[in-house]
Amino acid sequence: MKKRYILPLLLLVLIIGACSNKSTNITTENTPEMITYESENGPVEVPAKPERVVVLSSFAGNVMALNVDLVGVDSWSKMNPRFDQILANVEEVSDESLEKIIELEPDLIIGLSTINNIDKLKEIAPTVTFTYGQVDYLTQHIEIGKLLNKEQEARTWVKDFKERAQTAGEEIKKEIGEDTTVSVIENFDKQIYVFGDNWGRGTEIIYQEMKLKMPEKVKEMALSDGYYALSLEVLPEFAGDYMIFSKDSDADNSFQKTDTYQNIPAVKNGNVFEVNAKEFYFNDAMTLDFQLDYLIDCFMGK
Repeated sequence: MKKRYILPLLLLVLIIGACSNKSTNITTENTPEMITYESENGPVEVPAKPERVVVLSSFAGNVMALNVDLVGVDSWSKMNPRFDQILANVEEVSDESLEKIIELEPDLIIGLSTINNIDKLKEIAPTVTFTYGQVDYLTQHIEIGKLLNKEQEARTWVKDFKERAQTAGEEIKKEIGEDTTVSVIENFDKQIYVFGDNWGRGTEIIYQEMKLKMPEKVKEMALSDGYYALSLEVLPEFAGDYMIFSKDSDADNSFQKTDTYQNIPAVKNGNVFEVNAKEFYFNDAMTLDFQLDYLIDCFMGK
């Protein structure tokens, strides 16, 4: 081949190669990178950087704590006053509002294992469910972190939270006494409940991290199932030296005016701390931070 043809041919090869590489890069950029999350039901391919997440039960605060955008959440999260601003432009959805979820174009759906229409949801976007209580509340946040490809951020938060909560527990016990008992109650749907150590309402912090004492009657009746329904007449048997009252102002709380309630030592001594139940229900990362600050203020601010 004559030398005068070599240079043009080399240039042509380089141009074709460059175009080919450019085309490959475009394809890669437009294709979402996926990772495999090992869910309790087996491996699931999910986006490495999810940007349009729908949460159908109780995990919205975990997702928000890891700075991942939500496009749809459950009604309980939507009615939480502490989430008002951050969820202002996020749609309220349920496991039955499939058309609405489709319109939101989610790239990931998260919910409890008890939600309906799981198979149909999987057709809309990768769907991962968790069984409540299968792992402890802090491991749950780490699992959400793994799912969102933010495991290290989740582990860092958990380590910091445990340190803060345990330190606060030691200080509180010095303030109120090692043997002082604390109970957590709630009035829901005309029924009074007392809670064990893993049913939200600050119970995980009070009993698991702070190591504050649970009344024996609560331990006997509520520890196993997480909660126990009781009548007003027996409430004094379950009341600790201190009571956290997760209170819904929309509920009938007239029992607080009765002699039975007023004569409970914690009530007479001013050792009942009330909190908005809608803010206190769950044990997601954002709610746990709020609960911890609230409990420290209650016990140390007296």
